[in-house]
Amino acid sequence: MSGPWSSEIWRIAGILLVALFTGWLFGRPALFVLLGLFTYFGWHMLQLYRLEHWLRVGRKLNPPESWGIWGEVFHHIYRLQQRNRRRKRRLAGILSQFQKATAAMPDATVVLGRDWEIQWFNDAAVHLLGLQSGHDVGQRVDNLIRLPAFVAFIAEGAEGTLEIASPRDERLTLSLRVVPYGDEQHLLIGRDISEKIRLEQMRRDFIGNVSHELRTPLTVIAGFLETLIEDDEGSGGRSARTLGMMREQSVRMQSLVEDLLLLSRLENERLAPARDPAPVPALLARMRQEALLVSQDRHVIELECDETLGLLGAEKELYSAFNNLVINAVRYTPPGGRIVMRWYADGAGAHFSVCDNGIGMAPQHIPRVTERFYRVDPGRSRESGGTGLGLAIVKHVLQRHDGHLAIESAPGLGSTFSCEFPADRIRSMPVRENVAGTSSDVH
Repeated sequence: MSGPWSSEIWRIAGILLVALFTGWLFGRPALFVLLGLFTYFGWHMLQLYRLEHWLRVGRKLNPPESWGIWGEVFHHIYRLQQRNRRRKRRLAGILSQFQKATAAMPDATVVLGRDWEIQWFNDAAVHLLGLQSGHDVGQRVDNLIRLPAFVAFIAEGAEGTLEIASPRDERLTLSLRVVPYGDEQHLLIGRDISEKIRLEQMRRDFIGNVSHELRTPLTVIAGFLETLIEDDEGSGGRSARTLGMMREQSVRMQSLVEDLLLLSRLENERLAPARDPAPVPALLARMRQEALLVSQDRHVIELECDETLGLLGAEKELYSAFNNLVINAVRYTPPGGRIVMRWYADGAGAHFSVCDNGIGMAPQHIPRVTERFYRVDPGRSRESGGTGLGLAIVKHVLQRHDGHLAIESAPGLGSTFSCEFPADRIRSMPVRENVAGTSSDVH
């Protein structure tokens, strides 16, 4: 043992020796030893009192000064105090820099506690969210931003993103996102996407207007081509190949224009509330017959359908979405392949799936196949007559019906495209008698 404890032991030994010698001089050694120990104990109690008093009322000051073992204790406390002060200064500097940086951000930034109470916000939150400095700190954010969509967003756990009009200026559109961090705290970030929305609307209007203007001249051209083909057949068909190619391309252009107009309508029009369920089983039976005509009996096309299962929604839109998936399966499945259409419900909701054993696609293409004009194999897509808009139409139709598209595919192993709908859109329907006299499956 060395250092301060060694000195303290020698100090105790010295006190005892002095007390014992003094007591021997006065003939009372035991009494003087007790007095020495009591004095040593009293000195320790005094140092404990000074330490407790400093911890209770004077922690901002330097700790008391002393000597011996207590001098070492107070010295170590002083060093810890200095380190803590330096750490606090560093943290205060970092916090100050963070607040300056977030205050300069164009995005609204709000720090929320575990109960969604506001702890801090920057200047952009004042301009975009309408918060008031000095008044709104400590209040729940959904008590201040009373838009129903935002209140529901917070109540459901604030997952994903939410687009709302700014509470302060309805001409602005905000994209809100909540990021959890720390001890059940949240960071609310609001970005002004008004310019993006405006540009998207301009793009949709442009595509819609151009597509509408192209429809009439294409119809006229197609009509004249039909007349020329009929005249050419009467004169021996010398230009049949050229006119046939022209008609094929005009039909393709008409299909492209129709798909663009449909996409424009899906993006710009609100979905009218449906009162009656769409007769999905009847639609699927019709799709199967049309797919067999497109296939020209080169594929096996099966339908497994719950005849009592209807879906609340727009019949024409659902037909367009489902039919796009079925025709795609026919186009991208080699002759002799098998295509299975399924319409069923379970605890998660209603499902329509199209499964084929066609060419499939690599995983990197799956996230992008619903983009406009995205093609996994451009050459093959053009040969098959596709416009590159079919899956984009499917995605928009499903979004309008609270659904989403799930895709499973692998090169050479085929693909499965599934339309998933929530359970609250399911409606029961009377059993429909099909041609074969059954009500469960059509093959």
